[in-house]
Amino acid sequence: MLVGLPRETKDHEDRVGMTPSTVKALTRRGHQVLVQSGAGEGSFLSDAEYRSAGAVIVPQAEDAWAAQMVVKVKEPTPAEYRYLREDMILFTYLHLASDMSLTNALLKSGVTAIAYETVQTEDGKLPLLTPMSEVAGRMATQIGATYLQKTHGGRGVLMGGVPGVPFANVAILGGGIVGTNAARVAVGCGAQVTVLDVSHDRLKYLDDIYRGQLQTRFSDEYNIEEIIYNADLVIGAVLIPGGRAPWLVTAGMLPNMRKGSVIVDVAVDQGGCVETTRPTTHSNPTYELDGVVHYCVANMPSAVPRTSTFALNIQTAVYTLQLADEGLDALRKNQALQNGLNTHRGSVTYPAIAEEFGMEYIDPMQALAHAIN
Repeated sequence: MLVGLPRETKDHEDRVGMTPSTVKALTRRGHQVLVQSGAGEGSFLSDAEYRSAGAVIVPQAEDAWAAQMVVKVKEPTPAEYRYLREDMILFTYLHLASDMSLTNALLKSGVTAIAYETVQTEDGKLPLLTPMSEVAGRMATQIGATYLQKTHGGRGVLMGGVPGVPFANVAILGGGIVGTNAARVAVGCGAQVTVLDVSHDRLKYLDDIYRGQLQTRFSDEYNIEEIIYNADLVIGAVLIPGGRAPWLVTAGMLPNMRKGSVIVDVAVDQGGCVETTRPTTHSNPTYELDGVVHYCVANMPSAVPRTSTFALNIQTAVYTLQLADEGLDALRKNQALQNGLNTHRGSVTYPAIAEEFGMEYIDPMQALAHAIN
């Protein structure tokens, strides 16, 4: 198969879809890989490294997009919609439930679009979302600590305080991968941490491993209000696989929050779990509403691109190789990949997306039934 690796175009997106190691594995299996010149520069991976791995370095984005399968990190931007084709497999993060424009572009083109974030194994795990959730969770606390500084618009609170002075109060909405990693860093900084979740099993797990170093609360409106009104930092860590995140913090709650408090909404990719969330960029990461600083960068892990690129490729490589080896048959044989299929030949093949936009849902196997590999 001809596999393309274009350079990312999103603001300050310095990750890259494949490392030279993944490229070498592909070329050793007889596949040809087209890498756009400079694709790996943001992660300090040179054209020479890709060339040594067997890739062909091409000068323009359209050269890499001409491949049978394109592997990326982030969803195509509007300038890239013109490259989408019916005979292409697109393998990347998509987060379609919060982006109708992209959904329509994928459907119009007929492209076979497989979303990292919805590849799901039989035990319910999301192996291609997990590494970036780990990164984003740990970063969320670091970022929150930075924006709590008065020089960045915050309350001027030190996360761990000092002897005789209260430490920061951190509220984490969601106890999954993002929330657990955010809690790990926040507890390590010495903050007072409360994690809210709807799963008793998850709260019990966190309570067991932290043994009193953090508090756990059931996530309902009453508890959310009580906790966030006393918080210096609120981290949104809610995930509905493939679907839009629910608003747990409403616009009406903001005036009751502490002035200079900070919200870091990691759920922004899926629409955000805070009603006042709107996507921001690394170039312009924050805004203030009702005295509350909002940080809502939709590609947080790109701030540490080398770590993120390698962490992502550890998980994606095996699926990339299977898709290159077997094409659409990989979707028929591998249930996890089949779960990741979002669109195919003009059909929506993921139920949460169809529900969000009121579109017809087609079962992936039905959509693939008449496809020619």
